[in-house]
Amino acid sequence: MTPGAEDHWEAELRVLRQEIQELRAEQKEMAAAINQLVTTFRSLAAHLGIAGEPYAKKETRHRDLPGFA
Repeated sequence: MTPGAEDHWEAELRVLRQEIQELRAEQKEMAAAINQLVTTFRSLAAHLGIAGEPYAKKETRHRDLPGFA
């Protein structure tokens, strides 16, 4: 390889490494946002009486669920 070609590949690798770092940072932000959504949905479900905290099996299996016929 020529020195110019090696410099080109080194530059490409630097760009790719930077993009990977940016993607990882975005993934961490998305994971934090998803965790916030899960917390919000759990709170809403508990508030609306759809689910209790913490989630557990109910003793009675054949009871009607609210809102279902």
